[in-house]
Amino acid sequence: MVVDDDPDITELLQYNLAKEGYEVASAENGKEALDTAAKFNPDIILMDVMMPVMDGITACRHLREKPEFRDTYILFLTARSEEFSEIAAFDAGANDFITKPIKPRALLSRLAAHVRRDNQQTSDDHQVIEIGDIRIDRTSFSVFKGEERITLPKKEFELLSFLAATPNKVFNREELLNNVWGTDVYVIARTVDVHIRKVREKIGEEHIKTIKGVGYKFNTD
Repeated sequence: MVVDDDPDITELLQYNLAKEGYEVASAENGKEALDTAAKFNPDIILMDVMMPVMDGITACRHLREKPEFRDTYILFLTARSEEFSEIAAFDAGANDFITKPIKPRALLSRLAAHVRRDNQQTSDDHQVIEIGDIRIDRTSFSVFKGEERITLPKKEFELLSFLAATPNKVFNREELLNNVWGTDVYVIARTVDVHIRKVREKIGEEHIKTIKGVGYKFNTD
């Protein structure tokens, strides 16, 4: 689904996505996007940040509140490259962002990489990680702390399960970006910090430890 108030951008994206075999719906603002998403149930949402009626950040937050869109891949389209807008996007639940002017080939490459990773994760064998009171089921994308089920968006889940798969091993930000987001996707290092903070808020500060000047580890001490 393409969400942008600029009809030229919407037409450009629809044309290139349709050529690659994607079925495409569109919306002109965040409010319209919520209605269209409810009807269309998209797997991928490309959304502008600055729009009338409802901006993309607000729309993303509303989408993430709905269980059916918890794992939907949301990529922001923005002419603003300031770091604060990137942080706001990831705080709202975005998976990625790309700056305008949009290069269709680069965008399609990024979407193809997402589809490949998604298919690979779907085909993985059943794996359950249990450490202390934390239980992570990689096939059902579920996390439990004791008897309590914890709901995590997809990237937060992938980050947690990657760290927990090798407890007490320290990973720097670059390693986490490459293994969780992929090497063919440009994401700033600050993204890792934002996602770590959000995971800690849900499972507890004690499980992921910061190693100053190095990175993060899943802590069992």
